[in-house]
Amino acid sequence: MDNTWWWLLGLVALLFGGMLLSAWRARQQLQTRLLMSWGQLPGRTRQDSEASLQEAYAAQRQLHPRGSTIDDLTWHDLNLMQVFQRVNLTESSVGAEALYAQMRGFYFGQPATDEKLIAFFAQNQPARMAVRTAFAHLGKVDHNQSQQYLLNADHHVLPGSWQFRVLGLLPLVGVALIFVVPLAGVLLMIASLLFNLVYYQLRRNALELELNAMRYLVQTIAAAHQLSGINTPRQAALKAAYAPLKQITRHAFVFRTHTGTELEVVMDYLGICFMLPFIAYNSVLQTLTAQRQAALTLWQELGQLEVAIAIANFRQASPVACQPTFTADAVEAQGLVHPLLKKPVANDLDWRQTALITGSNASGKSTYVKSVAINCVLAQTINTATASSFALAPGHVVTAMAVQDDITAGDSYFIAEIKAIQRVLKLAAQGQRVYGFIDEILKGTNTIERIAASASVVQWLSRTKARVMVATHDSELTEILKALVINWHFQETVTASGVTFDYQLHQGPATSHNAIALLSTMAYPQPIIQTAHDLVAAFEQTRTWPQVEQSK
Repeated sequence: MDNTWWWLLGLVALLFGGMLLSAWRARQQLQTRLLMSWGQLPGRTRQDSEASLQEAYAAQRQLHPRGSTIDDLTWHDLNLMQVFQRVNLTESSVGAEALYAQMRGFYFGQPATDEKLIAFFAQNQPARMAVRTAFAHLGKVDHNQSQQYLLNADHHVLPGSWQFRVLGLLPLVGVALIFVVPLAGVLLMIASLLFNLVYYQLRRNALELELNAMRYLVQTIAAAHQLSGINTPRQAALKAAYAPLKQITRHAFVFRTHTGTELEVVMDYLGICFMLPFIAYNSVLQTLTAQRQAALTLWQELGQLEVAIAIANFRQASPVACQPTFTADAVEAQGLVHPLLKKPVANDLDWRQTALITGSNASGKSTYVKSVAINCVLAQTINTATASSFALAPGHVVTAMAVQDDITAGDSYFIAEIKAIQRVLKLAAQGQRVYGFIDEILKGTNTIERIAASASVVQWLSRTKARVMVATHDSELTEILKALVINWHFQETVTASGVTFDYQLHQGPATSHNAIALLSTMAYPQPIIQTAHDLVAAFEQTRTWPQVEQSK
């Protein structure tokens, strides 16, 4: 063997060694990332866009309807997408979509969590790492359409499947013909290959969404094969769901995950030359249609693996967390905190009737209301609360807090506000238990009608199974409704250097105000501040507003 061959062999060995080293480094980096991320609250990622998650959730709601759902207004009022991101320690879109769906709905008194599986992953690092590694290799693809395919697989079949098979066979016919009529065989092989390349590209442009969706779907089933070999409490169920779909994995070669290697490009062109993606596409859909229930079960099993890991991590990484208990009435908590705050102030809760919360601006009213509402959601969806202890009776959770006018619907702020509150009234009118959370009730109208209407709403709700928590600046409501509600407040301390807050919940209505004091800290002209104080003093003495005269 001359030197040229040795050089070629050396080059091949060097390239092969480089590929192996690169793969080893990638595996090591993945393992390090997975190890370092455990016990930490995850943040926002480039994947898992809310539009993609909502798309999958819309399909999943049809597959798995829940007793109660968190509507869009409540979801956005409570910044629950940010809460989801704090929980979302998932490595695949299958897991992220399952977690999102779980946090958007629940069964009353029965959180859809597998506590045995959660405890297993919390305590078993090798199994947890093996499962997370398998899902990491699957990865995340936004708008992957998997849920839609599971819902209506037969609606996505490509027409003319026999044409793809004929076109895929023509190059092979040309090869066979070479041995009989060489020139005709060569011409047929070259012509069919070129035609298939061009035809595939033309069809692929129109079917790119379907082919990308199929790639992720097939790779998910291939990942299920690997995951079914890991010893977990759900292993038997996973194997049973995977078995009827096993034949789909033979198409994993055609629909493999793209990594951009040279070998992959060569294999892609070989598949295109024989129309393998189109042929395999319909074959997979036929299996999914015939084994639809097994596919639905498989996706649910896969999703629950990652959901369990995410919940286990959230409980461990959160400064305080507990599993709630479900009672016949009331909401009680000790050491309750808001899950999104870096340095939250803990408060207790004993909520047995409609509550009015008064207090100064920035004193913590809205944050406290949101912390209670968020934990009512988390307790019923992922069986977790950010508190030392938490107990509640099962019920819907509805908010009217960050209301905005809707120009497209022609709704003013006040119309949008009364529509938001009406969601609570409708559920209460049906005799259902609903936890309503309202911030600055009916602030979009004049003072007299706001107080009258607000009092009427609270009075009506007090006769139902609704539990409502209202944050308000209208101190008049605390007196009007004192026989029907419990009054709580947050307070402040005003000093020469400014205003400070303790962010602690206190019993009774607020007795102090800080709006004018805040004007002073912001260096407003002294005449403005003095006039404001004089007007308040006059009103509190006579309960009527004096006429303001022209300043001298």
